[in-house]
Amino acid sequence: MRKADVRSGRGFTLIEIIIVFALIGILVGLALPRYQHSRHRAQEAVLRENLYVMRKLINEYYTDKGKYPAALRTLVEENYLRTLPIDPMTGSADTWQEIKDQPSYEEMVPGVEYGIVDVHSGSQVKALDGTTYDTW
Repeated sequence: MRKADVRSGRGFTLIEIIIVFALIGILVGLALPRYQHSRHRAQEAVLRENLYVMRKLINEYYTDKGKYPAALRTLVEENYLRTLPIDPMTGSADTWQEIKDQPSYEEMVPGVEYGIVDVHSGSQVKALDGTTYDTW
């Protein structure tokens, strides 16, 4: 047997390599949208958990102090939270929307500072369910 015959039997042809790369490309093309959707759902789950914890701590603060906190930073200063969580939709801890207590005009007491009763995400992007994150 000649050396040229032995070498040609050990390698891949160009067409075989092209077919393998085409199959890899198809598989990646099918998997990428599923990965992005899963990542988005995970971010929404983190947002739900952050909102749940902060709302729970706002209520605990009210139970302990008899008033709502003046700001989310108050929860950190009073050791209810170690740090403010990062809003996964905006990537910042400074974009949370603080919803202040809004008494009616008759109920307003001069000199009284009304605190936050709720918190929402600062993102106005649409969620997977069609609502915007700032309404959660």
